[in-house]
Amino acid sequence: MGQQEQASILMPAVIFPGPEGRLEGRFQPASRPRAPVAMILHPHPQAGGTMNERITQSLYKTFANRGFATLRFNFRGVGRSQGSFDNGIGELSDAAAALDWVQSIHPEASTTWVAGFSFGALIGMQLLMRRPEIRGFISVAPPANMYDFSFLAPCPASGILIQGAGDTVVQPNSVQKLVDKLRTQKHITIHHEEIPRANHFFEAEMEDLMRSVDNYLDMRLSPDCPIR
Repeated sequence: MGQQEQASILMPAVIFPGPEGRLEGRFQPASRPRAPVAMILHPHPQAGGTMNERITQSLYKTFANRGFATLRFNFRGVGRSQGSFDNGIGELSDAAAALDWVQSIHPEASTTWVAGFSFGALIGMQLLMRRPEIRGFISVAPPANMYDFSFLAPCPASGILIQGAGDTVVQPNSVQKLVDKLRTQKHITIHHEEIPRANHFFEAEMEDLMRSVDNYLDMRLSPDCPIR
């Protein structure tokens, strides 16, 4: 079996309906009944963001390797997804449609997670406000200096925000302010990690980033974890 054939088995290509036409994705089915769902959201389409961006791919593989039913997809106007960029409004609708699609083929999911990088983190955190079944989130470099995150009032789920200390696109202090605000809420737990020296794309600190993700998932998915 060639490498391309192996890749297609590990990351099957899917096309599903979105608000503005078809959306293109990669979907890893669940490995067991009632497995959780995870959806991974890519960075800004107008800055070259696609579902094949390396942090997006790494998040996808992490959840898939843990047995989640895992989807990553291209927002409207990216790759083979139809439509055109809609300043985050349409992209949120795309994410909702993508989650609907996963749930239609995996309706017995025990819980749902959303993870995103940069613009994808923004859309993911907006989505969890709409979808109470989302019980965990991972937000990598959420653009707290570019967008108003006051919609998280209150934030309905626990999660982690991971930021590069050397990020010049999203300033670390803006993410710290967002974390401080979220931590004033009751009934959720917000984790926050700053990766030393890392820039916005974690170019030299990818291992550190994914170690933070894995450590957080180890904690949250443990049977003894008090966070639900």
